[in-house]
Amino acid sequence: MLAAGLTLLSPTAAFVGLPALAAVVATALGRRRADSVQRALRLSAPPAWRGRARLACTAGVVAALTLAATQPALTREARLRVRRDVQALFVVDTSRSMAASGRAGSPTRLDRATAAAVRLRASVPELAAGVATLTDRVLPDLLPVPDRAGFDEVMTRGVEIESPPPKSTAVRATSFDALASIPGNGYFAPGTASKLVVVLTDGESEPAQTDELARAFGSSPGYHVVFVRFWRAGESIYDADGRREVAYRPDPSSEALVGSIAGALGANAYSESDLAAAGERLRALAGRGPTAAAAGSVETREPLAPYLVAVALLLLLTLFADYLPRGNARIRLRPR
Repeated sequence: MLAAGLTLLSPTAAFVGLPALAAVVATALGRRRADSVQRALRLSAPPAWRGRARLACTAGVVAALTLAATQPALTREARLRVRRDVQALFVVDTSRSMAASGRAGSPTRLDRATAAAVRLRASVPELAAGVATLTDRVLPDLLPVPDRAGFDEVMTRGVEIESPPPKSTAVRATSFDALASIPGNGYFAPGTASKLVVVLTDGESEPAQTDELARAFGSSPGYHVVFVRFWRAGESIYDADGRREVAYRPDPSSEALVGSIAGALGANAYSESDLAAAGERLRALAGRGPTAAAAGSVETREPLAPYLVAVALLLLLTLFADYLPRGNARIRLRPR
C-alpha cells in the first residue's frame, strides 16, 4: 500500500515572501500611474495584455521562490518488504586505533567506517541488517531489521570508540579471534539460509588464530564474510586539544593480516577506496529472491524546491527578454 502527500519542512519560511508581495503590489500601483502619464503625454499605450503578462510573471517569481523557501517535499510512504532467506550483520571495529585520522578534527577511521556501512547497507535495501561492534569481543547493537532508517541511526549515532569498552584497554585492542563467536550465537533469525557478515576495521589487531576462525565459520553453513579496511599512512590519534598521541603508530602490516584472515575464511577484502566493488560483491552474495511484507513502513521524500527555483528562473528570463529594446521600437504620439 502506498500513500503520498505534500510536506512543508520549513512552513514559517513563507514569511520571507511578504516584502516581495509588497513589491508586486507597488508594481501594480506604479503601472496605473504610468498609464496616467502615457495618456497625459498622448503616447501610444502598449498592448494591455503585455502589462498583465509582466505582472503575472513577477507574481509567479515571488510565489515560486516563497514556496521554495518552505522546502516542500513529496512524501511517499510504503510498506516494507524484506527477504526472508538472507540477512546481513555489519561488524564495526571500535578499538582505540579506529580513532586515528589524518589531522586533528578530520574524519576518523570510525567516522569513515560508519558512513561506509550506511552506504553498503543501502546497496542491499531488501535485506534485514544489524549492527555489532568489535574489540576483543563482538557485541550486538542492533539485530537484523528491515528498517533502513533505524539501521542508519544506530550506525551513525550509536557506534563510538570503545563503547562498550574492551576487556583490556590498549591502543591495539582488536582481536579478530572474537569473530568466531558470531556463528551459532543468535545474531541471525532462525531459518536464514544466507548470512552476510561485513567487517569494517583498520586491521590493526593482535595475531589471529586463522584455523580457529575457519573452523568456526566452516561448521555453520551459509556464512559469507566481507572485509573493508580503513587505513591511511600518516594517520594519528589526537586528543581533545588536538595533540598527537605519541603511543600510537600506524601499522602497515594490517593489510596483510586482513588478507590472511579473509583467505582463511574464503572471504573478500577491500580497501575503503573500493566501496563500489564491496557493494557489488555484497549484492552478488545476496543474490535475488522473493520478498515478503514486513512490519512497519518506509518513508521517502523528494524535494520540490529545485523545480520551483527553475520555474522562477524561467519567469525571470521571460521578463528580462520582454524588457529588452526591440529594433523597430519608437515613440509614437497619438493624434488629437
